[in-house]
Amino acid sequence: MPLTKLNWKDAMASKGKTSKGRAAKSATLPLPEDKLKEAHQKMLLCRRFEEKTGQQYQMKKFSGFCHLYIGQEAVAVGSLMATEYGKDYAITTYRDHAHALLLGIPPEEIMAELFMKRTGSSKGKGGSMHFFNGKTRFLGGHGIVGGHTPIATGVGFASKYREEGAVVLCYMGDAAVNQGTFHESLNMAGLWDLPVIYIVENNLYGMGTAVTRSHAQPELWKRTQDAYKIPGVQVNGMDFLEVYEATKEAVDRARNESRPTFMEMKTYRYRGHSMSDPATSYRTKDEVSEWRTKDPILRLEEQFPDLFPEDYVKDLDKEIKQKVEDAIKFAEESEFPDRSDIWTHVYVDYPGYPGEDENPNKYAFPYEEYP
Repeated sequence: MPLTKLNWKDAMASKGKTSKGRAAKSATLPLPEDKLKEAHQKMLLCRRFEEKTGQQYQMKKFSGFCHLYIGQEAVAVGSLMATEYGKDYAITTYRDHAHALLLGIPPEEIMAELFMKRTGSSKGKGGSMHFFNGKTRFLGGHGIVGGHTPIATGVGFASKYREEGAVVLCYMGDAAVNQGTFHESLNMAGLWDLPVIYIVENNLYGMGTAVTRSHAQPELWKRTQDAYKIPGVQVNGMDFLEVYEATKEAVDRARNESRPTFMEMKTYRYRGHSMSDPATSYRTKDEVSEWRTKDPILRLEEQFPDLFPEDYVKDLDKEIKQKVEDAIKFAEESEFPDRSDIWTHVYVDYPGYPGEDENPNKYAFPYEEYP
């Protein structure tokens, strides 16, 4: 199946366009106005949060692995808005900041977690790659390439077994498609008809290796229909509406028929694979510039200029930037975990765990004795 073609495009053609191809009439809106504005606001929040995250990393406010989502916002926003918040499950990779923002973790708790502070969503113990929110069924970011696909498949099996009617969204990078766990998982999903939607965020590179150099079949969406009887679809991941509509179709199939779908979202990351990657040796400036002309946020603004006039966008942008600055201030003013916190969130009723009247530090080696 080629890139998804949507009804809203036909509506635009029949109702008329502006000289720049923008939607001319509010009657052409494919979704309610509040939904389109919600999508725009969420994408802009993800963008500004990630930009500041990269800045804070460069200022050495925190360290370790850090993978930014700048450029890929339409994938997470469009797909998650097609699900039932709090009912359906989502699980993703280490590039998980945007998913965490969209699935109920407050920006200040995410930033505090990045800063390794006690007020972080995982009390400073998870860091950039391991956000989690059980209340919204966000089953976290995972650091092993393709390692979470069996978890998603198992959750899909559990949902079907319990007759929950819940759908699982499993995000992954293009490199995960070549992992053994991916094929084992999709074989089971296809065999047992599990309500899992496997979403490949194909940003064209697995770290610094182009998909065309590492995949015998670079059109990833073609790899599941014959092998596992799972429908494959390729979607323009730089367009919120295309992502939303294609995912909604997959969600309906999963919820009503308990059938999986494999989705290849063609997208692009403007920054390197991680903060340690300058992304200058394997792609050109012209390539990056070309993809920036397809920016998902600007695209939505240009599609519906009546909804997003310049003053509205400026005011919203100012509000979001302040929200991110407040998150940074919260993180900076928060405390680091105490040494005693090494004993928390490890085991339940762990033998020898210090009681309320005991000194927890007596079970820990002094820092100077660490090997």
